[in-house]
Amino acid sequence: MANTNDSTDTAVMDEAAGSALSTAPAQGDDGRAVPGSFGGVRKPGALGALAWTAREITGWVRWTWRQLTSMRVALILLFLLSLATVPGSLVPQTSVDPLKADTWKSQHETLAPIYEKLGLFHVYSSVWFSAIYILLFVSLIGCIIPRTWQFVGQLRGRPPGAPRLLTRMPAHATWHTDAEPERVLDAAEKLLKGRRFRTERAGDAIGSEKGYLREAGNLLFHVSLIVMLVAFASGQLWKSEGGKLVVEGESFANTLTQYDDFKAGSLFSADDLDAFRFTLDSFSGTYERTGPERGTPRDYAAHITYWDGADGTPRKATVKVNEPLETAGSKVYLIGHGYAPIVTVRDGKGNIAFKGPIPSLPLDNNVTETSVLKVPDYRDKDGKEGDLGFQGNFVPTLDLKSGTMLSRFPALDNPALVLTAYRGSLGLDSGMPQSIYQLNTSKMTQFKDDKGQKFAKLLTVGQTMTLPDGAGELKFEGIKQWATFQVSQKPGNELALAGAVGALVGLAGSLFIQRRRVWVRAVADGQGRTVVELAGLGRSESARLPEELASLAVALQPDAPPVAAPAAETDSEAPAEPSEGARA
Repeated sequence: MANTNDSTDTAVMDEAAGSALSTAPAQGDDGRAVPGSFGGVRKPGALGALAWTAREITGWVRWTWRQLTSMRVALILLFLLSLATVPGSLVPQTSVDPLKADTWKSQHETLAPIYEKLGLFHVYSSVWFSAIYILLFVSLIGCIIPRTWQFVGQLRGRPPGAPRLLTRMPAHATWHTDAEPERVLDAAEKLLKGRRFRTERAGDAIGSEKGYLREAGNLLFHVSLIVMLVAFASGQLWKSEGGKLVVEGESFANTLTQYDDFKAGSLFSADDLDAFRFTLDSFSGTYERTGPERGTPRDYAAHITYWDGADGTPRKATVKVNEPLETAGSKVYLIGHGYAPIVTVRDGKGNIAFKGPIPSLPLDNNVTETSVLKVPDYRDKDGKEGDLGFQGNFVPTLDLKSGTMLSRFPALDNPALVLTAYRGSLGLDSGMPQSIYQLNTSKMTQFKDDKGQKFAKLLTVGQTMTLPDGAGELKFEGIKQWATFQVSQKPGNELALAGAVGALVGLAGSLFIQRRRVWVRAVADGQGRTVVELAGLGRSESARLPEELASLAVALQPDAPPVAAPAAETDSEAPAEPSEGARA
């Protein structure tokens, strides 16, 4: 029987040991396995299951928050945000230049749908960029708050007391003096305070610490990053940006109805537009005429008169590329240039149906332009109402020897206007918006000459195009220049600048300010003299700590002049070796 009991006890012990070593899930009171990630036993019933689920959810939320607010994840998100701006610089953005974006899409028909789904044509308003942005914002705040309280605690704390063996510090100095210990400590405390050390005197030693601004610089850097993120977000939410083509002699007022195209942030209101207006007095441009860079613009300048507010004083200004006009909180950029042929159109009765410039859009670098003119409510020679339409090309420098109607140079060396004419319905009464730069000829018929050929004519300044069947005429009166301006109102620029400056200052402080501790001890040696010990410890790597400690020792020696150590002590004591890695 004894053997049987012994065997049973051994089996029970083996089973218990096996259970301790097993990696299988623990069993709950109701016999169910508990595969939870944060321990605990699921109790029987619905309440037990609910409590277990709540514990699991809470544990995972806390774990996720700790990961998100770690410095490692913040750096990863900052890197991802920087990486996310790369496609915004390489791919044309619809918010910046919609025409360029549309051109890119037409030239890359395979990639365009993929880029569209990825949001690469509007990177800074895409879902994935906003997600990175918000996560970084939350991560930085989660990093800063605990570190701020920790820093406040450090500021309220006192320097640590001196270690028992100062000679084991990485940098230390020792000498004997005839000065009394109290006098030495008083002089050392005055010296350390004079060098902006925080000091704490305890017994026969003084503890001091310096370099708290290192952590302050670190916090300033992270706070400045948040300021920059807030500035960027406010600039996107309340921004407004619009384009306007202005012909020489014409004016622009900063109202929504004046813009050719306009985009704004989701929180923008029309009342937020700054009140100003300007008139384009003249435009001047120069081009390279020789060499491999022939035709390259050398200088574009729009000479304007502008007014701040409704009744401001008129002022003169010149707007150039990368030299915007700053007025009333907005910036006016010069972004384009071209020519506007001036024409006069008379109907079949000889009355003026249209007179003015035709803004034309450039097609190439030599400013070959496409020109469109719409003349509604026109009457022919019999008084019948209808519409006229003209389309063609304006060429600033025509060279017929080239065999094409393309401009050979962007300046007005030999300007010419080639037009075809249509009559019928422009469709302006349909209520559908139309582009002034496109002519819909679906309900129009092109004029034909006496031979039945399609009617078109090349005009130089002063020449007239007479329409067949007494339908009227078009005279090429002259040429004006136009400029396209982008008016940008983006709040938060000053805040972003302050954040950038603060980040640089904080980064410099965290890199160059070294936090270190210095201790001074003065004790009587029992033979009428005082042993003075100095030691320093850097909280971060610093090659200047030994130099600073030597400077403190030299500055203290006038109040504690060194004397030779007693012979017996000299023979019995060996100099202490410094030990790297010692801690206070």
